[in-house]
Amino acid sequence: MGKLGVKDLEKLLKCIKADARVIVPPMAGYDSGVHLIGDKWLVVSTDPCIDVPEEWFGWLLIHYAASDVALFGAKPEFCTINLLGPPATKPLTFQKIMRQACKAAEELGIAIVTGHTGTYEGLSTLVGVCTAYGLTEKDRLITPGGAKPGDYVICTKPLGLEIAVNLSLMNRGLAEKLFGAKRASELSRLVYMQSCVKEALALAEIKGVHAMHDLTEGGLVASLNEMADASKLGFKIEHEKIPICEEAEKLKETFRLSDEQLLSMSSTGTVLVAASPEAIENIEKVLRKNRLEASVLGVFTSDTKRILVKNGGEKMFPKKAKDPYEIILSGAL
Repeated sequence: MGKLGVKDLEKLLKCIKADARVIVPPMAGYDSGVHLIGDKWLVVSTDPCIDVPEEWFGWLLIHYAASDVALFGAKPEFCTINLLGPPATKPLTFQKIMRQACKAAEELGIAIVTGHTGTYEGLSTLVGVCTAYGLTEKDRLITPGGAKPGDYVICTKPLGLEIAVNLSLMNRGLAEKLFGAKRASELSRLVYMQSCVKEALALAEIKGVHAMHDLTEGGLVASLNEMADASKLGFKIEHEKIPICEEAEKLKETFRLSDEQLLSMSSTGTVLVAASPEAIENIEKVLRKNRLEASVLGVFTSDTKRILVKNGGEKMFPKKAKDPYEIILSGAL
């Protein structure tokens, strides 16, 4: 389930014809593309929304795509929406979700341009797709391939928070058993942490911020590897410096997850930043204003080796993400 592997994705993209108007074409590790509109650059991102808490479905639908546009340094300004469901889906369900989406779009200053809504026999659950757009100048564009040797690897939020929050909303009984009733209730109110629009736009203004990536499906393992691939670099990070929420550690113990699965936990809303050491002070200021903290995990290197330091020893960083999201949300112990 989920994203295609890199090799399969690259095969899939081979049939796309190059076009001079497309600045950033579809590529593995890039969650947005860029094309020309006159002398402006239009950043475009499309994202699905599925298996998320229904009471936040419309909000997440908007923020998933909007976050990817913001991570490229562009303010999301327009979007389109598709809402699809199985035949039993009631019009009131679509209306509820659309109200959520409209409120989220309005809060971000995004205009909804068009879309499609319908029910189909082939679907067993609700599916949403949002495509978001934002304009930027050529010299303000940021991509996952912009990291430079010597850049710090910076993380903005704890790994695993998304899974803990969604579990608290979608399987409260299990969440209360694992985290306690009070903490499960607190987590259920932290869905807004799954957006990074505000901090991404602020970080994009800082000189020395060279690349950003959201830790969505596949968590740190997928995102850090994708950023290194795109930038043609290696990295060296320290396990002890990776911010991991207490709930993620509890889930690791409960579901008997490996270290690789822990680092692969989908952590939507957490931004991975590549920035020069000189930029760290300004990055910390921006994140503090957003009630976040900058965790410096290590550095990007010209040497393409990818090293994880743990308990004083070095080993190779995992090559492939093994995201336990579905295992955990299903509650299959």
